[in-house]
Amino acid sequence: MTEARKAIATLLSKDIFLNASTQIHSFPNGLTLLGEPTSKQAVAWSLLVPAGSATEPDGKDGLTSVLESVSYRGAGERDSKQLSDALDDLGIERGGGTDVEYTSFGGATLSLYLSDALKLYADIVRRPRLPEDEWEAARDLALQSLDSLEDNPARKMFVQMRRNWFTSGHRRASIGTREGLTALTLEDLKWDHAARFCPDGAILAVAGGFDWVSTVAQVEELFGDWMGSSPQLGEPQIVSEPLFQHIEQDTAQQQIGVAYTGVPSTDEDFYAFRVASDILSGGMGARLFSEVREKRGLVYSVSASAASHRGLGFTLAYAGTTPERSQETLDVLLAELQKIREGVREDELERAKIRITSGLIMSEESSRSRAGGIARDWWMLGRVRSLDEVTEKINAVTPSSILAMYERFPPQNFSVVTLGPHKLERPTL
Repeated sequence: MTEARKAIATLLSKDIFLNASTQIHSFPNGLTLLGEPTSKQAVAWSLLVPAGSATEPDGKDGLTSVLESVSYRGAGERDSKQLSDALDDLGIERGGGTDVEYTSFGGATLSLYLSDALKLYADIVRRPRLPEDEWEAARDLALQSLDSLEDNPARKMFVQMRRNWFTSGHRRASIGTREGLTALTLEDLKWDHAARFCPDGAILAVAGGFDWVSTVAQVEELFGDWMGSSPQLGEPQIVSEPLFQHIEQDTAQQQIGVAYTGVPSTDEDFYAFRVASDILSGGMGARLFSEVREKRGLVYSVSASAASHRGLGFTLAYAGTTPERSQETLDVLLAELQKIREGVREDELERAKIRITSGLIMSEESSRSRAGGIARDWWMLGRVRSLDEVTEKINAVTPSSILAMYERFPPQNFSVVTLGPHKLERPTL
């Protein structure tokens, strides 16, 4: 065992959430409460509502992000200023936002303020005032965010990738579209909140210093009479044939995006997939940085990351280069994405394990990160993984298990979207 691995093992033995027991309570309305009580003086929570951009009504792309924003502009008996003051009085650090599959409402504060904080969040989620003089400002901010894509060509490219690679509702990016946002009305927001922001399938996760029994009782009081079911979220579906698309834009740089299917988070090979992704793109010594940037000098940025929706794992790869070297960059990038299935070395495997477990430990020291993590685990897996379980699975990955994973899930059928002045040729793979 290396010195780095020994240090990690020592930290694991002291980590406050390592041996925390996850408590679970299911309410009749479909809401699941998860909790990991500790002796910390801080507490955090994350409420996931199964209403993301994937289930937005047709022609209303961006509605969810506007609704989430307006929910904080007055709720229950408080107007916008009163609600903001109440959140500030409790020292709440807000979190959350709109995702493709769900919307999250999160926060963190001192443990003694949890009861008052949950009362505020019950109003925000269940009883937003949706004021007539506030919602258009939120919509205008969403339009400004959409406009900002022109100054962020890499993000613009991946938004377009999502819209064309997915054929299910997952094609809708949470940022929305200009047509969808401008078509919104206040009545749309009110109707959508009633139709989609419902408890069936919702998850409330709490981590840190709190009492489980009293929190169950309070959540029952605050959310027990919340009723309704959101529209069914279908399985993510992608194009049957690989996508190859160019977005013409007069820029000094060329953006290259690649998407291809990987390993679902529920599959036994998921951890091998996660480690292999880190070997590809986990740091300055990782393969893509070394082979594409350092050795060949083709790019100013290159990466690949593992991503997941429920039922689908996939990889998103990126390269930013000059127009003159863009075709070579694409060819080399795809070659490296395929080459890893030939095998990995023990030294790069060891580095990947150290990077991943170190990152896990540092993130799990935070109540806020842990609350978000257990909520996402329940959403993706229907259960909560302990830090101990995850690190054991990561450390069990071997070169042979990565080879076996790629036998089942080979890197192939690459969809490519490019943005810049040059239209590239589809490589022959």
